[in-house]
Amino acid sequence: MLNTLIKSDFIFPKQNNVYKGKVRDVYYLEDNLVVMVASDRISAFDVVMPRGIPYKGQILNQIAVKMMNETSDIVPNWLIDSPDPNVSIGHLCKPFKIEMVIRGYLSGHALREYKKGNRVICGVSMTEEMYENDKFPEPIITPATKAEFGNHDEDISKQEIINRGLVSEDDYEILENYTKLLFERGSQLANDRGLILVDTKYEFGKTIDGKIVLIDEIHTPDSSRYFYKLGYLERQLKREPQKQLSKEFVRQWLISNNFQGFQGQKVPEMSDDYIITVSDRYIELFENITSESFVKSETINISERVFKNTENYLNSYFGS
Repeated sequence: MLNTLIKSDFIFPKQNNVYKGKVRDVYYLEDNLVVMVASDRISAFDVVMPRGIPYKGQILNQIAVKMMNETSDIVPNWLIDSPDPNVSIGHLCKPFKIEMVIRGYLSGHALREYKKGNRVICGVSMTEEMYENDKFPEPIITPATKAEFGNHDEDISKQEIINRGLVSEDDYEILENYTKLLFERGSQLANDRGLILVDTKYEFGKTIDGKIVLIDEIHTPDSSRYFYKLGYLERQLKREPQKQLSKEFVRQWLISNNFQGFQGQKVPEMSDDYIITVSDRYIELFENITSESFVKSETINISERVFKNTENYLNSYFGS
C-alpha cells in the first residue's frame, strides 16, 4: 500500500533533456515532444515532504487528463495522450511567465488581502462589505508571476504584465479570454457534480508554431479550491466555514504541527496511518471531482510500470 513514486530517472527514446519539479518530472524528447511524469511527492508551503502519498500522482494526472478532454472544444491544450496513469505526453511549449489565477469567491489569498483592508488586488477592485467565501458579482482574474524555485509567486496586474513585456497585449487578451472560458466550463462541470469551483489557476504556453495552448494541470485539488454545493448558502448565512475540497487539510495538519515552511522549522514526520489518511482523502477528491470510481493502479513496481508503458507508446509514436 505504501509503495510510492518518489523519483524518476528514466531514459526514454529520443530523450534530450529532463527537468525535475516539485511534484512532476518533465522529460524533453525530439520532435518537440514532452513526457510529464506525475510523482507521488506532495508539497506544501513551497516544501516537498519527505514521504510520498500513495496514488497521488495517478489522481492528479487522471483528473488533469479528464478535464483537458472536457475543455478541449473551447480551449486548445498541450495534451496528446496518457499512456500510463501517472504520465501525460504532449507538445513542447514555451510557457508564459505568469499564472492566470481566477477567483469566483472571496477565499484564500484574496480573503487575506481583504482582511488587511485592501480592496484592490492585481489592479482589480473587490466589492465592499463582503464576507469570507461570498461569491463575487463576477469572477476576477488576479495573475501571478511564476516564481523561480524556492520563491513565492507574486501578484501582478494586467498592465504591469504588459509594461514589463512578460506577455504582449494581444496575447494577454487571448489568455484572459481562455481563462474565463475555462473557469465557466469548470464551474459548470463542478456544479453538475455537486461542487462549487471557488478559484483555480491556469498556465499557458506557445507551441513551436506559435499557437497558444493550455499546459500543465487543470482543475485538480492541488491547483483549485472547491466547496460542496449542498449547504453552501446555509453556511454562509450562519457565517460558518465552508466544506472544502482541496489539499488545504494537509496545510492545516502541518500548521497544527508547527510547520509553515519558515526558516528553522522542521518538517513533522508523517506516520504510515496519516499517510494512508491523506491518500484516502485524495481518492475522495478524485471521485467527487470526476464522478467516477477510482481504480487503483499497480504499485508493486511503479517505476517499471511507468517506464514500460511510456516506452512502448513512444516506440509506436516514433515508428520504431
